[in-house]
Amino acid sequence: MTTTAQQRIPLPPFTRATAMQKIRLAENAWNLKDPDKDNMAYSPDTVWRNRSVFLQGRDEVRQFLEGKWDREKDYRLIKELWAFTDDRIAVRFCYEYHNEDGEWFRAHGNENWLFDSDGFMKERHASINDVPIKEKDRKFL
Repeated sequence: MTTTAQQRIPLPPFTRATAMQKIRLAENAWNLKDPDKDNMAYSPDTVWRNRSVFLQGRDEVRQFLEGKWDREKDYRLIKELWAFTDDRIAVRFCYEYHNEDGEWFRAHGNENWLFDSDGFMKERHASINDVPIKEKDRKFL
């Protein structure tokens, strides 16, 4: 898998296999929790909705991710394919984390992604719900 400054492989149009590959790459990147590296998966003019937060551009995304992973400790994410078309992928996901007070949560959600022809994510729309859990009930260790 090669990624250059001009392209982020795999490229659209997606097949089932390449959509799943794109999802796995995103899952792995988010689990590394590196906002500077992860930020480069998005087009320079990317548009996001994450819950009730609206973002535009890589700089805003990087700042958002930095704050997210600072607040959400021991973050662990799992994504799976929901649907895809030529340049769109929909995923459902679940992740677990705890806050500074040691309270654990499991977040469930859906994301809709739109990619440009070079494989960068142009749009991301995420709906997420958090459910409090006990540490002993964690699934993603």
